[in-house]
Amino acid sequence: MALSFVFAIESVSGYAKEETLKADSTNRYSKAISTTKPNQLKRLDAITLSASQRELASSSIEDILKDSQFSSLRRELKENQHEFVLAYLSKYNSRAYQQHLAKMKGLADYYFPIFERVFKEANVPQEIKYLAIIESSLNPHAVSRVGATGPWQFMYATAKGYGLEINSYVDERKDPVEATYAASKYLKDAYQQYGDWLLAIASYNCGPGNVNKAIRRSGKENPSFWEIAPYLPRETRNYVPAFIAITQIFENKNHSQFDVVHGGFPDEIDIIQIDKNLSLNAVARVLGIGEDDLNRLNPAYKKGIINGSRSKPGRLIVPKIEKTQYAGLYNLLQEGARPSERVREPAPDNIRPSYIAYKVRKGDTLDGITKKFRGSSVADLKAENGLKSNLIHPGMTLKISQN
Repeated sequence: MALSFVFAIESVSGYAKEETLKADSTNRYSKAISTTKPNQLKRLDAITLSASQRELASSSIEDILKDSQFSSLRRELKENQHEFVLAYLSKYNSRAYQQHLAKMKGLADYYFPIFERVFKEANVPQEIKYLAIIESSLNPHAVSRVGATGPWQFMYATAKGYGLEINSYVDERKDPVEATYAASKYLKDAYQQYGDWLLAIASYNCGPGNVNKAIRRSGKENPSFWEIAPYLPRETRNYVPAFIAITQIFENKNHSQFDVVHGGFPDEIDIIQIDKNLSLNAVARVLGIGEDDLNRLNPAYKKGIINGSRSKPGRLIVPKIEKTQYAGLYNLLQEGARPSERVREPAPDNIRPSYIAYKVRKGDTLDGITKKFRGSSVADLKAENGLKSNLIHPGMTLKISQN
């Protein structure tokens, strides 16, 4: 039997690097082009140009454009003193918020290295990592009143559109790695459309339709966020200032005087690719760690089962373990899945799910209905039926997936 897992060789504080798992896709090489400067320019380059000018002269066009794109956002985040931003700064600096900020700081120690690595690869400003605090308070299990789920609060349809897998066994909206890749793609698309990171962030909250409408109502050709803010939904008018304020809190050392509440995550982790069905409970037993602790590191698996395959291995994250423990994990993987742990492959995305029509009766609630139909959730019902709240009334017909 082929080896069913691959170990991440290099670990870092808070997050293990995966370069060794896919070296062909992550190793990039660039050709060095050597040119000879005219003699008369050598002295000018050595004497006249400052260090920053020499750095600029040696930068690629891509790097210069990236610095230009990012610098405008960073200047806005650092210097903005708009009254809405000041109001949120006052709120976050109040005594009532100190415990919350202490908790966010502790969780950030684990999640931010993940976000930073993905954003660096995707060429997204690092500061956007703070948006996840506003979105979900860094809670992968967060679900909004309209069904948006995970640390980056993706709706079902948007998540599927950006390549996240959602089926009976996994919801990648809750996966900090995969969801961050999807968020970075969305934000890059929005930036390409608007050429402004704050407008891209506004679009992330209320959608491009509302941003486009606000731009038209502003009457300006290339408006800033502040120029279209009066025409945006109230939530978005507050969303962007809240993001700016929380960024200033975390980036400004003078503001960051709050204590840190440890997030309960290990200092170092290992990442293992699993190409078979494997229960987290069995892994926890072999490694001698708590099942709840392992579930916290792997929040996307709905049933505590990694339904991996050779074509699409599942990612298992474990606390950094001793070499001797790898032997036990290896033996577990070679045993094969126990009958209770064997699961069927989820239906491919191109197969349409089957539905039944359910007529709402007096006294029904969404939560109660999900208990009648296994495999459904409140978030699924809301997404499949276009519900914006949990309110339903007798006589309504709901579409319920039977896959």
